[in-house]
Amino acid sequence: MVQVAVAQFAPGLDKDENLAAIGELTGEAAGRGARVVVFPEFAMFTAPKLDGRFVDSAEPLDGPFAGGLGALAGRYGVHLVAGVNERLDDPDGPPAPARHHATDEPRSTARISNTLVALGPGGDIVAEYRKLHLYDAFGYKESALVRPGEIGAPETFTVDGVTFGMQTCYDVRFPEVTRRIVDAGADVLVLPAAWVPGPLKEDHWRTLVRARAIENTIYVAAAGQCAPMGAGNSMLVDPMGVVVAGLGDGSGVVSGEISPARVAAVRKTNPALGLRRFTIAQAG
Repeated sequence: MVQVAVAQFAPGLDKDENLAAIGELTGEAAGRGARVVVFPEFAMFTAPKLDGRFVDSAEPLDGPFAGGLGALAGRYGVHLVAGVNERLDDPDGPPAPARHHATDEPRSTARISNTLVALGPGGDIVAEYRKLHLYDAFGYKESALVRPGEIGAPETFTVDGVTFGMQTCYDVRFPEVTRRIVDAGADVLVLPAAWVPGPLKEDHWRTLVRARAIENTIYVAAAGQCAPMGAGNSMLVDPMGVVVAGLGDGSGVVSGEISPARVAAVRKTNPALGLRRFTIAQAG
């Protein structure tokens, strides 16, 4: 068995403060025996409005923030997963327009990648995931600043024989994303998010996270940003859809055991993966 922790907090504009918060929560999780600690989407930097500040904050994956995450993973001997704003060599956009006033907020028309990194106890990146489905819904347009990830074979990482796969936030509304990760051998889906609160949104989050666990007979470790900008409700769900551990809307960390025997037992009772009659094809 592997103990997995989901940690939620409210990332802000100061990357150093965000890293310090991640360090504090990682230490707390490791102190409880966690071997894997999952943090939210955009854990590196979040502004109240999706604007050019996200682009200006971006760093390459060998930059100081990812390096800081690696140092934390090494210090506490854990695998650490978090969302970062990744600078792209080809931002797929024209140069940022000039600022007209010194007080103008940062502006940019370049784009970044909304990227998850998994760092091992050696401090190195062991898996990466770039968000495929961007949040162009509910009045938002993430694609204005973020470039969707390229579709490729899912990257996974393994801890004590348990295989973990990754996806991000809005991706949870597309069940085929999770199914591809399960087909790649994942026992656990790691799901960082910055789920925006709103009418029925929290109910959607809880329903979708549990549905992905139930239909794929896997664990889901879902870590969301908390209030004021996120809906919180981070949770660890087992392959039968049972919430093993969960949080409300405040900062904190909870953990639970991942049991391969539980996965095997559920799949014997509910062999849905073996009984399916359809495969997944990439949309044209």
